[in-house]
Amino acid sequence: MLFVAIFSSLVSACDSGNKESMAKPPASAVVETRDGPSKDELAAATQVVILGTGTPIPDANRAGASIAVIHKGQAYVFDIGAGAVRNATRARYRYDIPSLYPSQICCVFVTHMHGDHTMDYSELVYTLWWRRPGQLQAFGPPGMREMTSGMTAMMAPDVRTRTSSAQPVPNPEGYKVSVSEIEDGFVFEKGDLRIEAFEVNHGDIRPAFGYRITTGDKSIVISGDTAYSDRLLEMARGVDILIHEVISDSGLAKNSPGFQAYHRKSHTPASELGRLASEARPGLLVLYHGLYYGVPENIIVDEVRSTYDGPVVLANDLDIF
Repeated sequence: MLFVAIFSSLVSACDSGNKESMAKPPASAVVETRDGPSKDELAAATQVVILGTGTPIPDANRAGASIAVIHKGQAYVFDIGAGAVRNATRARYRYDIPSLYPSQICCVFVTHMHGDHTMDYSELVYTLWWRRPGQLQAFGPPGMREMTSGMTAMMAPDVRTRTSSAQPVPNPEGYKVSVSEIEDGFVFEKGDLRIEAFEVNHGDIRPAFGYRITTGDKSIVISGDTAYSDRLLEMARGVDILIHEVISDSGLAKNSPGFQAYHRKSHTPASELGRLASEARPGLLVLYHGLYYGVPENIIVDEVRSTYDGPVVLANDLDIF
């Protein structure tokens, strides 16, 4: 079964009662293989699964930044922060989405090279790599090849010991990644799916990208890390879902002057995000990668609503839209 999150402008997270009735994982680990998407997967509506909503600050409730778009039986993952692979496995069973089984994920798109957006890259690549049906495709800014090369060197002992032992290795090159270092513009197209990268303003980190994903039934913009960006505003106008990072205005005020200046240059205060959303008018504004600095999380929703009257939710890990 496929499930869609129930949301409104009066709630800040998906209804947890619905999740209790969702599919349960198997009693023990199961190795999954498949020949390709089923008819039901091919016919299903596009879904967005929030795999991680956190930041560089360790959080017991939030994995690192990661969002999966599920379309026609394939999982397209945007950023892959720490804990994202574990949450992909949980979501695979909770929502019965076979393409989120880690070795079945086809593609990963990175917004920028900070560790809180890339920590689980190696885990994604090397989880059951010998059973990966095809080559993982990775897209990201310059530095993506360097990171992949270093990861390959780090994990060489694993590959060597598995391929030189009695262990069956159905795909001895399953750990290899097809890497594309991207520029502004369309980076992936398949059928009615189009993925466009566009530069955003993450302070001194250049380039940093957001992504616009368009399918036959849904349009989605993922901001990545960014201060206010005119380009992001234009890309987000009228989309069905805008998934945007945010920092609490009141939490920001608790920082030192130096960190306040840094965050204003690199991230988007909640009230400013509200003003951007008031111009863009997305069908739904989803807040993620929230920096709170000790203030209660829900305050950030009120801060956005101080300048925005549209539907907005604060995402939790494993929410689905």
